[in-house]
Amino acid sequence: MRIAVTGSIATDHLMTFEGRFADSLVVEQLDKISLSFLAEDLQIRRGGVAANIAFGMGNLGLRPILVGAVGEDFRDYRSWLVRHGVDCDSILVSEVRHTARFVCTTDSDMAQIATFYAGAMSEARAIELGPVAERLGGLDLVVVSPNDPEAMLRHTAECRSRGIPFAADPSQQLAWMDGESIRQLIDGATYLFTNEYEAALAEQKTGWSPAEIAERVHTRIITKGRDGVTVAAKGQDPVHVPIAREARTADPTGVGDAFRAGFLAGLGWGLPAEQCAQVGSMLATYVIETVGTQEYELGQQRFLARFAEAYGAGAADVVRPHLHCLRP
Repeated sequence: MRIAVTGSIATDHLMTFEGRFADSLVVEQLDKISLSFLAEDLQIRRGGVAANIAFGMGNLGLRPILVGAVGEDFRDYRSWLVRHGVDCDSILVSEVRHTARFVCTTDSDMAQIATFYAGAMSEARAIELGPVAERLGGLDLVVVSPNDPEAMLRHTAECRSRGIPFAADPSQQLAWMDGESIRQLIDGATYLFTNEYEAALAEQKTGWSPAEIAERVHTRIITKGRDGVTVAAKGQDPVHVPIAREARTADPTGVGDAFRAGFLAGLGWGLPAEQCAQVGSMLATYVIETVGTQEYELGQQRFLARFAEAYGAGAADVVRPHLHCLRP
């Protein structure tokens, strides 16, 4: 299955604050807020939503096509992604801007305050998907993940005009997009990914009810943190999948990206939606246990043992034939 993942490619600067943001916030003074937090640690990691998703898919044996815009400082990062199974031949390299930056501080409650510098990502609006499809002999699915908003709308419109199925994954960009843009982004999507809050925000901004959104997309996937994920396909009863419990909690950055990577890998393997969500939840657990979005390592036996513990031996047997790419 030829899956193109469009969206942000960035470097993550991850810091930890050994306290609670909530203890320093005065509700009556939020309009005059002026705060700084003393970080205890700094990790500089590879990131970006599209790159994280593609990395996860590559680790599970697929060969996703990464589509986005970067700066000339991307050389080492490109090498890393290629080495982990990602096709990087359709990435636009800016001549004037740096690769995007994500700067995030996480407190002891796992609450986060972050800033994102778009940089070269703003040039993604110039990317056409037609040449990507021609190079690969067609595309089976295009994932439209957080990116330059104009690029997201362009990719969605091009998918419709070319008859390419697409997955809408607006995520953080829902906060910046107006209702009309969101309607354009998700209408006709084969898959719609959101978390619970984003689902409510999409409904509020579009003016569409949950039932109306369900009529406009084929499958709606809503992640609910520790309450798992709900997958609702048109004409079918919703399926709820619980989370796979983590051994420890290190950093939540990139957990949603990992879920999407696992879900999409399951689609690439031809699995039903429930098993896709299980694979996504398992991969998300690996990410929350590590600092950095691409620092986890997968071992076949350990993955299957944890998968069986979370979802049963039968579910692990379904996934087992697709994990031959993993080290023992």
